Amino acid sequence: MSNTAEIFESMEYGPAPEESAFVRDWLKEKSDGFQHYINGAFTSGGDGQKTIESRNPADGEILARFSAAGEAEVDAAVSAAKSAFPKWAKLSGHERAKYLYALARLVQKNARFLSVLETLDNGKPIRETRDIDIPLVARHFYHHAGWAQLQETEFSDYEPLGPVGQIIPWNFPLLMLAWKIAPAIALGNTVVLKPAEYTSLTALYFAELCKEAKIPSGVVNIVTGAGETGELIVKHPDIAKIAFTGSTEVGRIIRRQTAGSGKKLSLELGGKSPFIIFEDADLDGAVEGLVDAIWFNQGEVCCAGSRLLVEESVADKVTEKIKRRLSSFRIGDPLDKAVDMGAIVDPVQRDRIQSLVAQGEKEGGDVWRPDIEIPQVGCFYPPTLISNVSPSNVAVREEIFGPVLTSMTFRTLKEAVDLANNTRYGLAATIWSENINRALEAASAVKAGVVWINTTNGFDAACGFGGYRESGFGREGGREGVFEYLKLQKEWGGEEKPAPAPEISGEPDTGDPDGGLDQTPKQFIGGKQKRPDWGRTMPVAAHNGSYAGRVSYGNRKDIRDAVEAAFKAQGWGATTGHARAQILYFIAENFSKRADEFAKRLQQITGVSKSKARKEVQASISRLFAYGAWADKYDGLAHSPPQRNVVLAMNEPVGVIGVVCPDASPLLSFVSMWAPAVAMGNRVVVVPSERYPLLATDFYQILETSDVPGGVVNIVTGEHAALVKTLAEHDQVEAIWHHGSAEECQFVEKASADNLKRVWTNNGRSRDWSDARTGEGREFLRHACEVKNIWLPYGD
Repeated sequence: MSNTAEIFESMEYGPAPEESAFVRDWLKEKSDGFQHYINGAFTSGGDGQKTIESRNPADGEILARFSAAGEAEVDAAVSAAKSAFPKWAKLSGHERAKYLYALARLVQKNARFLSVLETLDNGKPIRETRDIDIPLVARHFYHHAGWAQLQETEFSDYEPLGPVGQIIPWNFPLLMLAWKIAPAIALGNTVVLKPAEYTSLTALYFAELCKEAKIPSGVVNIVTGAGETGELIVKHPDIAKIAFTGSTEVGRIIRRQTAGSGKKLSLELGGKSPFIIFEDADLDGAVEGLVDAIWFNQGEVCCAGSRLLVEESVADKVTEKIKRRLSSFRIGDPLDKAVDMGAIVDPVQRDRIQSLVAQGEKEGGDVWRPDIEIPQVGCFYPPTLISNVSPSNVAVREEIFGPVLTSMTFRTLKEAVDLANNTRYGLAATIWSENINRALEAASAVKAGVVWINTTNGFDAACGFGGYRESGFGREGGREGVFEYLKLQKEWGGEEKPAPAPEISGEPDTGDPDGGLDQTPKQFIGGKQKRPDWGRTMPVAAHNGSYAGRVSYGNRKDIRDAVEAAFKAQGWGATTGHARAQILYFIAENFSKRADEFAKRLQQITGVSKSKARKEVQASISRLFAYGAWADKYDGLAHSPPQRNVVLAMNEPVGVIGVVCPDASPLLSFVSMWAPAVAMGNRVVVVPSERYPLLATDFYQILETSDVPGGVVNIVTGEHAALVKTLAEHDQVEAIWHHGSAEECQFVEKASADNLKRVWTNNGRSRDWSDARTGEGREFLRHACEVKNIWLPYGD
């Protein structure tokens, strides 16, 4: 044994094991296996059910066994949640808040037990579960208890959804549970939660805390199992929402499985997050931040900073510092408080890491690992650096979900941003620079839902977390996360039943009702009138079957041209809200000058009375003024988490939005659907009412004279079925707003799964477009924005 003098000379750490006997005693009490927690009690799994083993990744020891829930158990859990929902939802926010406060206090009282149990089950170091995971779990229940208390005043127009299905991953088992359960039950929903197959133990202990807190039966239900159990929850008809955290591949499957079901959906998926170091950065601080970004939790973090982008002038210095730092890394027993990195969760995951690293090396990457001791027993993997990689290398492209960092260099800020955005993901990013102007410029340009400046891995219940692109949609935490568990009261009416267009009578051979020259409206693409790709037109009937005119018959090439024009108009998102407001006001003013003309056209085509036609036109003008007013007023928020940070929740445009309009109130719905998107800086490709498209083609004449930049608003007429298919499948379309039949909505949701674009449909229900509460306002603006949370530390 080394003496004190030798220890001070070598500065070697001795072992500092955390006591675990009290947790192991609890596990021994459960030696017969764990049961599902349904309707306030632990129930037997039933005969013949598959048994799942929970193993300690550090040594392979079997910790516990539990059964995989089948159809009967999932039905029982959902039934319990459904039965408990009415009473729980009717409780005052204050009463629900008291239950969440009780859970928060119980988590704190049992913090050491939960920390040890999480480390045994997951393999992450005890320092991380003790100092990060469990305190954040308590924080989420405290924070959302506050939202429960304030619900009646802050969300008076909203109501809870119902029974919610929640599926969580294995990398942060208890923290992900808190992210899901706390907001759901705070706002009056009930839950059926499935923890990960590998890591269910803290969820089952949490069920015991629910009993101790006297959470009413059926409010929280926890069923264990593998992917098959999760699929049963996703497909259950009585589930109102699915909240999923996991891989992008499974997220796509869930998007397809829930298509057309009416279930609300939030997905927090994979990432390949950039870590950008500029030459003026505090390099020592940046390297320590990098260690936290990629080697925290063994790199098993969806937002891990796995792609290092370092300015060329300091790249060698940074690489040297990384290698020196890793050469003193300590890997070993996760219960040892002196280790830097614990065990990979399961051999299956370790094998995947090894395979991807080997492929990255085969594709030209230089693989380096520190010469440090790695335990021979257990599921461990060394910290790894892969340099000299191209952007196409598999190690750069694919989420490895392990302690593996790739390194590339850049010369300019633009190149750094281009490399950062060269990914199908968009979950998080880290930027390190002493120049705050440069850091903020980069933060605004990077496509990511969370950006950390001179810090990394900042998390708090008050600050939303979630991604762009194939990292999913929806947010967890913050005010934006609250809306994921609420719906607007009476947002939708009855079933949307568009009447079939009548047979057209009396069409003249010339295609012009007045005879002479053909005046068929063209498509409106890139700010110009453009003939349809294949030159075809289609007749349009008035309400009584009389011939009203012809419009361009668009096809997939027209949609692609419109999307390209919208994509090129990226400058619109960078304009100020004031500038966008001025253009919307100008559109409204020019529209008002032709109000009588549009009212006459509306009356002629739809058959409404003169007074109703005028009322719809005036409502459309008013709506344009409303979104002109909102353009510079729908601001973000500044959060103050417990850490020394200011977090800016910035509302950003989504990008290119495909807008498919209904036949109902054809002028008002047309304006109401594209105006909020444009007000927030998006560009749109609008497919107007199939039955009454002439109102939209008349309207683009107003757009032409109202200083609208080319490509901001594009209008393509034709049959919805073909046009919507191309829009929904297009990878450059980042969101779809679709109002139509239930069958059309199902198709759009399913087709959108390839690039996981955000989809907002009416689920086949009607909307009262004349009602300002449901036809305009914040609900539309929320769908028109992505929320980017930028973390800014302060102090020395």
